[in-house]
Amino acid sequence: MTTELAHRDRVKRRHPPASAPLALLTAVLILLAVGCGEERPAQRSATPPSDDSFTFFELGALSPYSEEVRRRLRDQLGNESIAHRSIIDLETHTPGLLETHLPELDALNRRLNDPPGERVDHEVVKLMYRYARQRNVPFDYVELVFSGSSQMPILFHIRFKADEAGTVEALRRRHGEPQVIDWEGSAGQSLVWRREADVLIVSRVPDRLGEIGHRISFYFTANIEAMLRAEEEERERKARERRKTGKTAF
Repeated sequence: MTTELAHRDRVKRRHPPASAPLALLTAVLILLAVGCGEERPAQRSATPPSDDSFTFFELGALSPYSEEVRRRLRDQLGNESIAHRSIIDLETHTPGLLETHLPELDALNRRLNDPPGERVDHEVVKLMYRYARQRNVPFDYVELVFSGSSQMPILFHIRFKADEAGTVEALRRRHGEPQVIDWEGSAGQSLVWRREADVLIVSRVPDRLGEIGHRISFYFTANIEAMLRAEEEERERKARERRKTGKTAF
């Protein structure tokens, strides 16, 4: 009997129960899960833009301004100037283009600059880059404007002379063929792309010698509309406070 028991014990050691490998695998998976939970990648403060958004250096309609974004842009474009109040003019290089061909932008521009003829400042975060070429970036000037209330992008401007980097062709490949608007009485031309409510315009601007310069403008119209609503609500709130103060002054 003793010999038989010893034999059975040796068999068990050589052939453990079927549940043993499963238990070992489960333990390994738990350890891996705990280990992965300890090291999480750093989260980016900027929301990744949707597939339906125009982008510039990974900034699109859903990419809010943050100090992390500012630091990243400084690495890419060099030192910036910053303003927190500014006029916002959506008009392109050729006057009347918006009124004739892009009435939705013209309507927003009128609201942004009402009353007409007066300087209307808006609360913004306006980043201006004039030394991008020192970082081997083919742009002479970059201006990025974010809403001061929502921190969302509302308007980008980029200027450069000769299209050495093939920027316009790259836009065609990415966004398809644009609407082409020839300027009346000039050799200038505007290329217009639309995505949802947003608009991207490339203006081809001839100088006195006939050389073509380029100006790119991104209009994030839903964010502009949201900023205008916030400004209108703030004006109404201040008006209510003034009325209340007037009633209680005497």
